[in-house]
Amino acid sequence: MMENLSRLREGRTQRISSWDQTGRNVDCWRIPAGETVTLASISGAGIIRHIWFTVASPDTQYLRKTVLRMFWDGQTHPSVETPLGDFFGVGHAKVASYACAPLSMSANKGDDQHAAMNCYFPMPFGNGALIQVTNESDQDIAAFYFYVDYDALDFLPDDQGRFHAWWHRQNPCPRASTLDTPQPDVNLSDKDNYLFMEAEGRGHYVGVNLSVHNLYGGWWGEGDDMIMIDGEKWPPDMHGTGSEDYFSQAWGSQPHNTFPYAGVSFHSGPHNGFNERITVYRYHIVDPVIFHKSIRVSIEHGHANDRSDDYSSTAYWYQTLPSKPFPPFPKMEDRLPRPDATMYPVDLPIPINDIRRSGSPIDPDKLRGK
Repeated sequence: MMENLSRLREGRTQRISSWDQTGRNVDCWRIPAGETVTLASISGAGIIRHIWFTVASPDTQYLRKTVLRMFWDGQTHPSVETPLGDFFGVGHAKVASYACAPLSMSANKGDDQHAAMNCYFPMPFGNGALIQVTNESDQDIAAFYFYVDYDALDFLPDDQGRFHAWWHRQNPCPRASTLDTPQPDVNLSDKDNYLFMEAEGRGHYVGVNLSVHNLYGGWWGEGDDMIMIDGEKWPPDMHGTGSEDYFSQAWGSQPHNTFPYAGVSFHSGPHNGFNERITVYRYHIVDPVIFHKSIRVSIEHGHANDRSDDYSSTAYWYQTLPSKPFPPFPKMEDRLPRPDATMYPVDLPIPINDIRRSGSPIDPDKLRGK
């Protein structure tokens, strides 16, 4: 990456921002409740190089109630559609201080509402770019500050894919068994897995962040990642060995580690405990996953999908246009973090695989609130 820094570039560096054009110091926009604003509408060709946001809102869950959408080349459906906070790599409607190669947040210690949010994913467009934000809260966003830095180009090279980001949630993930049927110990399919993304066309997948609300206690991982490239088949083109392994960790997760391409951006609650909340990430910056016709990226939720935690994720990829429309975006109330559970869900027996890497066994009576 650094070896290209000295290479002379074509184009003209431009910026769209929230600066106060009266010359005063009110360098932010107010976004009324329920309204959509256009942050940037750019004509012609170019590549967005950097996006910076910071927001002040009285709503403590504004990071899930505010929706970010991006459109390329006049396509009428979005190529990016995510809650604001999740796009920048942190779930649970929280902020955190962390940095990785494509994304970062910077927050004051003890402040879980305000942060500088940065994105360095390049976002090419050949004939126009549109960035919009929707405030779905019932309260106004008092201050929305932003930069959109980009290269304006005379033309875009033909080998440039278009950036995509999609947010998904299963709350909770459905288990592959119930009390009335045996817990599965074998999984030879991805059909019950948690879906990170799927797309049609040509492109490359560049990573994901996953936010987990631990509803069982114990180790939430043990899910194998599975990537189907250019059609479904078994075994898949890429098959992993466990959730922490896909996220470039080992022997569980390490909440204190943030690295350039993989790590943990947010953690609260007891580690591997009941009501733990964690966001882990893995970005394929130097090892993108190439597809020519289609791709499907998924992961088991627990071994053989034997856990039923709350999962949400933002996946990122580049592909040719036109792209397939995303499924309908979840309603605001379906995006909000669930409250801490006060009782272990009695219809979800503790998976037998939970203790393989997590250490201490679990007391089911304690978790059931007895």
